Amino acid sequence: MKTQNIFLVGPPGAGKTTIGRALADELKMRFYDSDQEIEARAGVEIGWIFDVEGEDGFRVREEKVIDELTQRNGIVLSTGGGAVMSEIVRRCLASRGTVVHLRVNIEDQLVRMEKDKRRPMLQNTDKRSVLEEIARIRDPFYSEIADITVSSGGRGLRAAVQEIIDKLQEQ
Repeated sequence: MKTQNIFLVGPPGAGKTTIGRALADELKMRFYDSDQEIEARAGVEIGWIFDVEGEDGFRVREEKVIDELTQRNGIVLSTGGGAVMSEIVRRCLASRGTVVHLRVNIEDQLVRMEKDKRRPMLQNTDKRSVLEEIARIRDPFYSEIADITVSSGGRGLRAAVQEIIDKLQEQ
């Protein structure tokens, strides 16, 4: 394997947290979720941070947490879908581990997030339109830093995890 760290990037609903946990278990690595880490440190949910500090305030917190976490060794890190918008985050991810881009189509995203109330950018809006716009803006950044790209839609968790492991071993 190329690296001691594996960083998962991709849009909301791609399965970064679910796949990341299973991947870390399979590889006997520590798992971190940057959004959960931000919430734990702030003592509040991300929605509250967005409400009070705005997206810019949240992104500052996100950069700090991801910079810190990516300096560790032997971890699997699930990043927030928008983390790649930061050049600082992209540099941290690309230089400190293997970046796995989890691709997913809009239909799978909508199904996975149908009842999700924890994503501030997807509340009280046309989710399909927002997800299409997110894809248009973020996909080039995911592709820019990805060492491996795996489709996470329309398949079981184990199949996605095994494909990542297989591609990691090819490196």
